[in-house]
Amino acid sequence: MTADSLPGEQAVDALTGKRRIAFAAFVDDSQLGDLVVLLRSLALTNPGLCEDFVVLHDGLPPAAVERIRALHPRIVPRPGDRVLDAFRIRDYDTVIVLDPRMVVPGDLGELLRQREGLAALAQFSGDGGRGARRDGRRTLAPGPLVIQREYLSDVFCALLDAEGPDTEEAPDYTACLALLDAVLDGDFVPLNAGLTGAPGAHLASDTPDTSETSDAEFHAAYLALKGAAHHDLLVHYGTPHVARTGDLDSARKVATAHIAAGEYQEAVDLLRSVRIPVDAAWPHEVLGHALMSVSRYEEARAQLLLASAAPKRAATAFGRLAQIAWVHGDDELARTYASEGLAVDPTHPTSRQFLDRTRGGAPSPQEGPAEEQLAHVAFYMPQQGNAGDKLLPESVRLTFDSDTGPRRWHSIHAHRLFDEAALARVNARRGLVIGGGGLFIPDTAPNGNSGWQWNVPNALLKRVDVPVVVYAVGFNAFDGQSYRHRLFNSGLCQLVEKSAFFGLRNHGSIEKVRALLPTSLHDKVRFQPCPTTVTRQLVDGWTDPAERENTVLINAAYDRAGLRFGHDYAHFLAEMAKAVRALGAHAEVKCVAHSLDDERIAFDLRREHGISLPVIPMYGFENDAIRDTYARTRLVIGMRGHAGMIPFGCGTPIISLISHPKMAYFLADIDRPEWGVSVHDKNLGAQLTERAVAVLADHAAAVADVHGRQQELWKVTQANAADLRAILGNAPVPVH
Repeated sequence: MTADSLPGEQAVDALTGKRRIAFAAFVDDSQLGDLVVLLRSLALTNPGLCEDFVVLHDGLPPAAVERIRALHPRIVPRPGDRVLDAFRIRDYDTVIVLDPRMVVPGDLGELLRQREGLAALAQFSGDGGRGARRDGRRTLAPGPLVIQREYLSDVFCALLDAEGPDTEEAPDYTACLALLDAVLDGDFVPLNAGLTGAPGAHLASDTPDTSETSDAEFHAAYLALKGAAHHDLLVHYGTPHVARTGDLDSARKVATAHIAAGEYQEAVDLLRSVRIPVDAAWPHEVLGHALMSVSRYEEARAQLLLASAAPKRAATAFGRLAQIAWVHGDDELARTYASEGLAVDPTHPTSRQFLDRTRGGAPSPQEGPAEEQLAHVAFYMPQQGNAGDKLLPESVRLTFDSDTGPRRWHSIHAHRLFDEAALARVNARRGLVIGGGGLFIPDTAPNGNSGWQWNVPNALLKRVDVPVVVYAVGFNAFDGQSYRHRLFNSGLCQLVEKSAFFGLRNHGSIEKVRALLPTSLHDKVRFQPCPTTVTRQLVDGWTDPAERENTVLINAAYDRAGLRFGHDYAHFLAEMAKAVRALGAHAEVKCVAHSLDDERIAFDLRREHGISLPVIPMYGFENDAIRDTYARTRLVIGMRGHAGMIPFGCGTPIISLISHPKMAYFLADIDRPEWGVSVHDKNLGAQLTERAVAVLADHAAAVADVHGRQQELWKVTQANAADLRAILGNAPVPVH
């Protein structure tokens, strides 16, 4: 955890089932130079790979440990007497054991994709060679070991200890392999490729020999690599390289990595530390992006205008300039910049987005009298966009008033800067409602005012003098994400203090938020289910469908795919192919896309597995059509939070594909954790098939179970509504 990290951000892999992977090696004083070469070769041949590296040792001096840490950002020193102590590691699901004398010849994807048993290189020989049995049976060959959790156990360690008792001198890697081979007796998974050789001896043609290379030369070599680099490695090697050399292109690369990880101030600081020539458009554009993300808007404009002079960066620069103008409420200027971006690149998505947002059309409906309205801060999804986000604002309003239009509601887009004029408009209303949705997330519409999605300066939040209601908001950090800025923590405390009602949409979010608050504020944080989960209770005139289509709808999400799938996407896709084929015998299987990117599963299943799925483009649907589609299907298998909550609210059975903690949070709240399967599950296809077939076979019982679970959430919503009526006076809060 970094100095600026907040508590409660880690160990969520236990909820999502994400595999924890580590490399491991046993090292003594004499092998330190070998390990240096191994770690360098690992970085140079697999620049996009960075997992924990456990260094087992029996007493390395502190200077040696620091030398190793300088070579890898995720070194985990651990006491050990021999390489087989890797089997005593209990913190990971997969451990890849290496000999420090090895070098990495190329892509290690095969090792990372291993999911079964204990894998190693195999050899077959009858000549009695090293590691071979004279009877010609399969034996372990020198190379890496890929150990899965079932072997990382006290039981297996006891077998190793019984085969080879401790000696005064630690056995070398080869001797340990021989001992392990005796225990396994040929029962291991053979690898097709691996690592070989000693430093400088048997290097593959594409593996550089770094045994005589200085750290400075190694850092420069890593920064010069083409293709995707891992954030942790790029920052670890790039930061000292930039400090040493002032190299502008390296600074731009490292700053881009910081931005991708939500480390916006770090990106600003790094690029401010180097000289950027006036005509260096790309670094100006990256610095402009970082500056706007910390709400230094005037400085960002200057950088982006410089970048817009270069044809290759102009479209991106104009798109960001359009976004800054829109954030400040200047639709005309935003439209001008967006048009300039599209003139350079007619396909540029950001420019297209802000041109669409600011395009003139039918006049907005007349708002009702301010004193009869509630102000509503939300993420208002424009035109074609994420179906769940599109439905949310209306669903929130339905819990307060059957009239969800401008007569009763004054809309405030969360991503636009909350300024003096916005404050005056809010204070003229009867109250302020904030939510719903996962607004507590660090990298959607980043800003330097609040640290979360609502772009509100703390000084203006203090001056809101009408009742503040935070309603069904979620803490939406993914695996591997963190809130690194104290700004979020201080703003959160102020928001809770200010709120007359502070309701979060699941108990997981409640736990996370309470961990950031002083004890005196804990009781203010309460449970308010997402209103989409009680849709049947909220929509006037709702009737359950008399008949349902014989369909199963599948949704997969691809935003932040690396955080969702880790190294397991190919596994996920293959397992989904098994499930789709099996379910096709029971119902028509379709892809339901909440956003355009969600269609990827249909493309990938067709390309990789020859399966064709019809696609329902829900991102283009109106709210009634979204609800109707989910109400008429028999089962939804969804990865997005609202691909579970919306159909559930419509009375439709669900199975959640868990790639984000919020999915597990929701299922825990309704006491149905068995309705979720991790995208990393080794037997995902079989699990999905078994559960889905059971739902389809007794569908009436499954629907009744959904209705019963929903009723519990509705009781909570009704109880909260009574408190809200007291807070908001005569503002109607329906109880249906």
